[in-house]
Amino acid sequence: MAAARRGQRRPAAPLRAGGAAGKSVHGDRSTAWPDALGALLAAAIAFLPFLRVFDNQFVNFDDTDLLVYNPFYRGLGLAQLGWMVTTFRMGHYMPLTWLSYGLDFITWGMDPLGYHLTNLVLHAMNAALVFLIGVRLLGAAMPTLRAERMGLRLAALTAALLFATHPLRVESVAWATERRDVLCAFFYLLAILGYLNACRAPAGARRWWLGAAIVLHAAALLSKSMAVSLPVVLLCLDVYPLRRLVVDRALLRSPDRRRVLIEKIPFVLLSAGASVMALMAIRHLGNLSPLNKLGVLDRLGISAYSLVLYFWKMVVPVGLSPLYELPDTAPWWNPRFALSLAAVLAITVAAVRLRHRWPALIVVWTSYVGILVPVSGLVQNGPQIAADRYTYLASLGWALLAGSGMGAAWLWLRRTRSELWAGSRLVPLVLFVAAGLGVLTWRQAEVWRTTETLWTHAVSTSPSAMAYDALGNLLAEKDRRPEAIALYERGLRIKPGYGPGHISLGVALFREGRVAEAISQYEEAARLMPVAAIPLNNLGTALLAQGRPAEALERYRQALVRAPGDADIHQNYGRALAAQGRGAEAIEQFREAIRWRPDHYGAHTDLGIALAGQGRAHDALPHFQEAVALEPGNVEGRNNLGLILVKVGRLAEAEAEFREALTLQPDNAEARKNLETLLALRRKEPR
Repeated sequence: MAAARRGQRRPAAPLRAGGAAGKSVHGDRSTAWPDALGALLAAAIAFLPFLRVFDNQFVNFDDTDLLVYNPFYRGLGLAQLGWMVTTFRMGHYMPLTWLSYGLDFITWGMDPLGYHLTNLVLHAMNAALVFLIGVRLLGAAMPTLRAERMGLRLAALTAALLFATHPLRVESVAWATERRDVLCAFFYLLAILGYLNACRAPAGARRWWLGAAIVLHAAALLSKSMAVSLPVVLLCLDVYPLRRLVVDRALLRSPDRRRVLIEKIPFVLLSAGASVMALMAIRHLGNLSPLNKLGVLDRLGISAYSLVLYFWKMVVPVGLSPLYELPDTAPWWNPRFALSLAAVLAITVAAVRLRHRWPALIVVWTSYVGILVPVSGLVQNGPQIAADRYTYLASLGWALLAGSGMGAAWLWLRRTRSELWAGSRLVPLVLFVAAGLGVLTWRQAEVWRTTETLWTHAVSTSPSAMAYDALGNLLAEKDRRPEAIALYERGLRIKPGYGPGHISLGVALFREGRVAEAISQYEEAARLMPVAAIPLNNLGTALLAQGRPAEALERYRQALVRAPGDADIHQNYGRALAAQGRGAEAIEQFREAIRWRPDHYGAHTDLGIALAGQGRAHDALPHFQEAVALEPGNVEGRNNLGLILVKVGRLAEAEAEFREALTLQPDNAEARKNLETLLALRRKEPR
């Protein structure tokens, strides 16, 4: 990119339309159609490599907890909207993302195709926005290229396609949970575009464009807190290529430069507020690693490692995994962390030393680091040391830098030849690179098709305790528990401190009748996960099976302190109370379970049984009916409903339920006995 030599600094002045004086805020109208067509082309090409996501299902990697088993976002009523703006579910504050899920539910119900379609449409629009931003930034950085209409747009298209077709985008697009990535980026890119328009606009219109950029920044933050980096990115753009700021000792003395800095105050305040909300959400989840477990130098090593890993994966996008797991110990002197620290330091020093000759490098590097800092490991949250989805915004600078390389190639070819000749050489190259990346993206999208394809791929590319745990759960669901136990144990050999792995192993052992071993695993999980409720809930169930009801009830009470809204714990607590003959307290717990999760089949069934046990058959009937409505193919539910219908004297309806149970399972002895008893009873009825 073009830049002034060392010591030759331009005064800080607002960039006018198109980077040149005398243009209108809207620029040259003759550029509108090429820009629109280029944006549409970028969006269309971005769409193609992801078409196979329409066959993808919801996967058991946050999709289940976020969407499948979560009834609270389903709709746009006052109850749903109130929940969206107050929840920290799964450690995120993202009301606009929840709003988009609510719209999806109204349109598609629980069909995953619709959720994936929304993700893909947003990604395609983001590709179009990257193209439009590229036209403005590359034109500002390369004034000679700005006069080359076709060359400038080819350079911007190169940046947009490198961004949009890269396999690192798959995690954000093909995973329904990561709607927050593509939606946040949509508003983030619009905010940058609004800011660029503000820089081009006359004084009167500038305030409106700047206000629009601030509002869009707020929308991005309400979609995902990662948008906190926007003020840093805007300041970088002010330095280069907009050249509105010169960082020297006169920075605060110049009125023009002070005005540029003051413009950022609303963005900074919004980002500060969002950072506080993000920390609250993470603390609510209880995933933060304490300093006594992960020291400052260790965190710097992890952060440097992630910066290097992401850059490497951008250049060589193979071996991508859904999970790069953080090991139990990550000392900074470990070779991969120490070498990463050295590499980050070397790149930083080189960028600083070359800042006058090649200002694009320090701007791209600073933006890259600024975008990734919140998720780089300095504030360690979750089991991952890195994640492909974090590159969604961070890759923008590198894509634009590659676009500038295409612009330079265009100018070199245009020195002696025509636009058509230069285009005939470079356009096929751009399409060839996009096609190559698109093929890799197409293959990577298949990884996210089902839970099984996801974790099978994870185990093969980046073996981890979490991946083995998830794969073991799939086998356990198929009653292949010995194989599942072997996988759990293999994962725990990789990472003995992985609490969920101990929980899964405990569940499998419990179902194999090895209760004492299960209790040992649950106790270890409770030690490793001091704020989690699940180990205590499972421990209560195992203690109850050992005939230790008092200890079991205490564990359930402790679990509810940690997760008062967990319907399963309320149900289990209710069952334990019912087993102790405390029916009234049990009924209260079953009602609480239903309050938190109205579609909880087990809670409706247990409440019906408890009410019937108190002789309140008419009160029990609606709950058995609801259970059958929730799971119409459940034979036990049909039997229960039939029995309660007999008690309330609705024999014909009871007979229909028993017959339906036998239709579902012809060899069900209980249903057949109930039907025979009922038929005998009906024969004795007076005619």
